[in-house]
Amino acid sequence: MAEEEEMSVGEVTGPFRQVLFVSAGASHSVALLSGNIVCSWGRGEDGQLGHGDAEDRLSPTQLSALDGRDIISVTCGADHTTAYSLSLAEVYSWGWGDFGRLGHGNSSDLFTPQPIKTLHGLRIKQIACGDSHCLAVTMEGEVQSWGRNQNGQLGLGTIEDSLVPQKIQAFQGISIKMVAAGAEHTVAVSEEGALYGWGWGRYGNLGLGDRNDRLVPELVSTLNLQGEKMNMVACGWRHTISVSVTGGLYTYGWSKYGQLGHGDFEDHLVPHKVEALADSFIKQFGQVGVGDNADHCSPVQVKFPHEQKVVQVSCGWRHTLAITEEQNVFSWGRGTNGQLGHGESMDRNEAKIIEALSIDGSSGQQIEASKLDPLLGKSWVSPTERYAVVPDESGKTVRSEKGNGGDVNVPGNDVKRIRM
Repeated sequence: MAEEEEMSVGEVTGPFRQVLFVSAGASHSVALLSGNIVCSWGRGEDGQLGHGDAEDRLSPTQLSALDGRDIISVTCGADHTTAYSLSLAEVYSWGWGDFGRLGHGNSSDLFTPQPIKTLHGLRIKQIACGDSHCLAVTMEGEVQSWGRNQNGQLGLGTIEDSLVPQKIQAFQGISIKMVAAGAEHTVAVSEEGALYGWGWGRYGNLGLGDRNDRLVPELVSTLNLQGEKMNMVACGWRHTISVSVTGGLYTYGWSKYGQLGHGDFEDHLVPHKVEALADSFIKQFGQVGVGDNADHCSPVQVKFPHEQKVVQVSCGWRHTLAITEEQNVFSWGRGTNGQLGHGESMDRNEAKIIEALSIDGSSGQQIEASKLDPLLGKSWVSPTERYAVVPDESGKTVRSEKGNGGDVNVPGNDVKRIRM
């Protein structure tokens, strides 16, 4: 277990800082504010908040370790986080380190942000994080991937994990615009509008017409996309969304809870257009937040106070974050670890404003700041030092297995871990 580290805590004061971007993980959240300020909150057990300890934060807290680093993007994985500095040409990562998902050449957990040496000097335009793997797209359209790879989600042609970033050679000569990472699958859109899928395909989430895994990127047939070119992609745990250049929304993969939006609960092995949104032009992606706890198999509009327009959303495992044009931030869904940022550990089935980050916050913008003394405590913690392997009912050690066919709420193919 990590040793406790001394922190000094205060409040950020001064002019209002607009929230530019939000990202939601399994049970934690991060936000990028104007002035290159990074805040994080929610579950901190694996170091994913970056504050140098394993404590939860119920309200947004400034990640002081990244002050002065000119961070321009932040991205949450399930239990880890990344950030990118354009001026320093550095990608930082921290949190749960199993399977090499942090990219530092080991499987140790990391409680403060550290630069990924392999990516130093690269100009990055986008980073995507799944449950246990990450990808980075360079300005030149190349893709680097690292982390867990038991289903080929890294696109390297093997099922070996990679502790450091490696270039996906299958995209040689193809310029990639953006990538998205699910639990164990990955999708990409090229600058030419082509859609690709690879990794775990059990639920049709690769869009290739079958349930097979792919170890390298494979092109999705345009016949299933009505001949349209794609512009954006996003991944849920086991389903995928793509948006065409004309604003059409296509979904495919797992639909046990109606997450595909086709009015049914059937898996779809190839992309299908969401007819309920056929007359809408989708610019961004967006629990549901409509005031009940029922599953919905067709799109339902989320209501915001004064009909505020949403400019960006991010979905975690069980919670959602949204930024409005009026410079307010809302959250809803699971809140047991404080990931909603309301200063409490309560679930919400309707959108609620995050006071500390919003211009309409009743108490003004008050953000707690935590400062870690780098000379105290330690940043790296090995898995064997913090966790024990939990035996199953028979007393035998649980082993990692390829794939996960069970319809469980959390991945069943990771070695179970508990805090020591």
